[in-house]
Formats: sequence, C-alpha cells, structure tokens
Amino acid sequence: MLRTHTCGELRRDQVDEVVTISGWVNNYRDFGEHLLFVDLRDRYGKTQVVFNTQANASMGDVARKLRKEDVVQVTGRVKYRGDDLVNPKLETGAIEIVATDLTVFSKSKTPPFEPETTELPNEELRLSHRFVDLRRPSLQRNIIMRHKLTQSVRNYFNNLDFLEIETPMLGRSTPEGARDYLVPSRVHPGSFYALPQSPQIYKQILMVSGFDRYYQIARCFRDEDLRADRQPEFTQIDVEMAFVDRDDVLSTIGGLIAHVLKDVAGKEVSLPLPRYTYADVMERYGSDKPDLRFDMQLIDVGEIVKDSEFGVFSKTIEGGGRVRGINAKGAAHYSRKMIDGLTAFVGEYGARGLAFFKVKEGKLESSIAKFFDETKQKAIMEALSAEDGDLLLFVADKPAVTSAALAALRGRLGKELELYDPSEFQCAWVVDFPLVTYNEDAGRWDAEHHPFCSIHPDDTDKLETEPGSVRASSYDLIVNGYEAASGSIRIHDSEVQQTVFDMLNITPEEAESRFGFLLQSLRYGAPPHGGIALGLDRWVMLMAGDDNIRDVIAFPKTQRASDLLSGAPSPVDQHQLDDLNLHVQSQEQSDS
Repeated sequence: MLRTHTCGELRRDQVDEVVTISGWVNNYRDFGEHLLFVDLRDRYGKTQVVFNTQANASMGDVARKLRKEDVVQVTGRVKYRGDDLVNPKLETGAIEIVATDLTVFSKSKTPPFEPETTELPNEELRLSHRFVDLRRPSLQRNIIMRHKLTQSVRNYFNNLDFLEIETPMLGRSTPEGARDYLVPSRVHPGSFYALPQSPQIYKQILMVSGFDRYYQIARCFRDEDLRADRQPEFTQIDVEMAFVDRDDVLSTIGGLIAHVLKDVAGKEVSLPLPRYTYADVMERYGSDKPDLRFDMQLIDVGEIVKDSEFGVFSKTIEGGGRVRGINAKGAAHYSRKMIDGLTAFVGEYGARGLAFFKVKEGKLESSIAKFFDETKQKAIMEALSAEDGDLLLFVADKPAVTSAALAALRGRLGKELELYDPSEFQCAWVVDFPLVTYNEDAGRWDAEHHPFCSIHPDDTDKLETEPGSVRASSYDLIVNGYEAASGSIRIHDSEVQQTVFDMLNITPEEAESRFGFLLQSLRYGAPPHGGIALGLDRWVMLMAGDDNIRDVIAFPKTQRASDLLSGAPSPVDQHQLDDLNLHVQSQEQSDS
C-alpha cells in the first residue's frame, strides 16, 4: 500500500504501530550528525517524521537531500513524543514517526512561493501556479467546504422528493441581460449554440412536463464585466417547483438555508426568515441587498432643510432632489482628511459632495453649521438619533444618487467602524420588486429580473396604465450585503406572457423566434410554478469568511476572464477554424 494512514490521522492510540504515510515535504530541520526532522503534509494534516541517519545511513543520505514540496513515502513506527514535547497546534502533535524506510516519488523544483507562507505573492503568480496555490491550507479548507455544501444541498432536496435533472449545456441563444458565450456548430455552418446563462427555460419546461420538484447544481456562463464576487463561469443551485405560490418557495428555501448553515458552518438561523419589501429596503438602506448586521439607516431630512440658508440643500429640494443622511455612531474622531476620503468615495457613485456635522455638547459642528439655526439643528439631530461623538453625513442629489452613494458609504463605514460581527449571518428576503424599469437610453421598458416573472396578483389591473408601479412576484435572498439568491413565480399562461412581451416591445414573431419552445410548452397545460437560483460560489465565499470568489473555485478566471494556468482563451489552429467555417479578423480589421 502507498499509505496506511493519512498525514492527519495518527494519534496516541497508534503508538508502537508500524505505519506508512505519503505526502509533500512541508518543512525539514537538520539537527546535526544523526537526527533529521521532516514534517509531511497532505490535505488531512501534518505529521512529524524523525530520521536517525546513524541507524540507517543510506536512508539518511536520501533524507538529507529532501526539499520542500518533494513527494515521498515514509514507513516507520509511531512514537509518543513525550509530555513536554507535545505540539498543541497539530492534531497529530502528540506523536511522531521514527522512519525505517523512505521512498521519493518525485522531486520538486523550488516553488515560486510556499503553500504556508504568511505573505502571499500577487494573485497573478498564484493563479498561474494554481497547483501550488491549491496546496494552501486555507484554499483546501474552502474547496472541502464547497464539497460539503454541495452534498448538504443534495441531501436536503433529496429528502423532500426533489429530482436532480441535468439540462443542456449547448442551447439556443435568447439574448437578454448579459452577453452569451457562443459555440459555433461544425454541422450547421453559420449557426451557433449558446452556453446557458441559467437553465431558466428548460426548468420551466420540466414543470410543464410534470416533474414538479427539480433541482440542479448547474454550471452557468455570462460574458460580462467581472469583479471580486463574479466569474464568467459559475455554479448555481437551481430550483423549480410546480403547484406552489411564493410562500411555498420561500419556506422551502428558508429551510435549505437553515439546514446548510447548521450542517456546514455550525450556524443557527431562526425561521421563518424576515421579509422586507423592495420599496422598504431602498428607502431605509438605499440598496436592495443591504447588510442587516448593523442598523445605520438612511434618513430623509428634506422637510427640515428645504428652507434652510444652505443653498446646496434647499436648491436640491427645490429641483426635485433629496437630502438624506446617515449617522456614523461614535465617528466624530474622523479627521478632515478622512472625511475628504469619504467625499471622494461617494463621488464614485455620482454624488457631487458630502456634507457633514460632528455632534459635540448637543450641537452640530461644521463649516456649514452656521446656515442652520438652533431649531433646525435640533430637528436634524432628533431625526438621526444623534448623540455627542457622532458623525452625521449627508448627500444632496437626485434620489437614485442619494441611494447609491449612501448605501456604499454605509457599507464602508460598517466595516471601518467594526459595527458587526464578521462571523454572523443575517439572512432576509426582499420581495415585491418592480416588474419593469424604464430604459431612458432605449426609450422602452425592460424586465427588472427577466421577462418570465409573474405579476403581483394585486397589480394586474395596472399593467397597461401604470407599468412602472407594477410589482413582480419575485424575491431575492440577501445575506450580509450580498444577493445570495434570486427567483420568482413564473407566468404560466401564454396569453399573459405575450402581454408582458408586448410591454417589453417584444413582438409575437420575435417572441416565437427567441422563446418559441417555451411558449409552445405553455400552450399544452402549464401548472403554476416558481423557483429560484442560489449562487453556490458566493455561498461558499460567505461561509468561508472570504471576500474573493476566486478563493473558493478550484480553477478560477481572472478579472479579464483569463485562465492563467492553462492559458485560455488562446488562438486555435487554422484547420479548426476551417472546419467551423470561421474567419478571425485581425485587431486592425476589427477596429476599422
């Protein structure tokens, strides 16, 4: 056998047993003429191995040439280290192996960085040497957690009679939202498959087909701009249910969240999860995915300051804008330089400035405080529940800008001021999103989520007269400032579906061309149904306490959608292009 035990398995119970372990050389310490200590590592842990070079000179000669990341096999007898020599930092810290045989499976070049280094090199170097990077204990914990989460999800749904059903990876392009990744067909020249942005249409067809409880750990692809929590290819926990309403879906998924957090992370979550309306969270937090681990709500002071002598406030109100603020509790110690940094920060979200007051001895202190009499100052402090030592920050601008800027500022201050426990999970539902939003540039209504969302039952009569006020039967699950899942009850009536298409300027002919196979299925007896998709990568990131989604994916892409390990994307041979009847333009041809 290449090993009888792993490097994290041996304990005092195995003392005096002859064992064989295999792994990577994590560290070595040469204590002179006769003793050499090597820490051997695998994904299960580390074990200390002792080589007595005097007792076995030939083995000692090989052992002295070992270097970090060499892969070896060691056979020896397990020995108790002794009460004074136990290493409490290791699970195997009570024992060591006195080696009697050593086999070197492979020698390693000097790695560009050590897996257990405390100072990580730049991400580009780590991704191009991912085979070394993945040896890091933190990354191995993340990948193991991902496995446990996936298995926990499967166990939960299997126990509720859900069926795991695969849907096609090569499908039809239905352009909406992000750009598709296209795959040319050799058999059908000039035609393309599209990699799925989600299994949305297929899972609805499964409901029409009678598979009333479906789930899938689905691979999805979107050609969009990337960031720390987004990848061009990603994994979602895809769910659909028939003969259900919104409460059924939310209850089922709430149970899933409580199950996996308890099972994988050891966290307790109270059910049912709280619910907020879209209108409520946008007003109170300026975001549809607020971090609810701390309060700091956005407060409108427009009525207080509309006739103040401070023109920035009064003129903004007069022009139809809003003046809203937040109370950074206990942050009056912020220097002017720090506040200037916050001002530049909100400028990234469209704000033209950031007004502030420090609260001292029951009064507001600031260069603009003189424009507000005692009555207005008192009203401002009461509105924001201000106390001595607080820092009040305000944005005066268009309503959307005040929301975006203050929501971002709230998130930054929550972290800077340590207003929450990073290990805490605050999960909640946001419901009643708008069905459509108006696209000013295109002069049309666009679907807020996607064009298959069912209309809120109380708003059906507004569809033709007040489309902007119509709510969808949609819902998002938010966790610690992230959107962790999104879904809706679907339209199951083909005539209602075409009505929504009409509002989105999708003609019947265009609808048939883009979604014909779904519309056809709806005409053959479709049950009420709804579902949701949870971002598996993001859930692992949250449960691992990480903020970079690339750290929870074995082989991720960079923010330029490149795989630095394999070199993808890359040019292909001309004969491959010829088989597909494709011609690649040069950059100069493309630009001209």
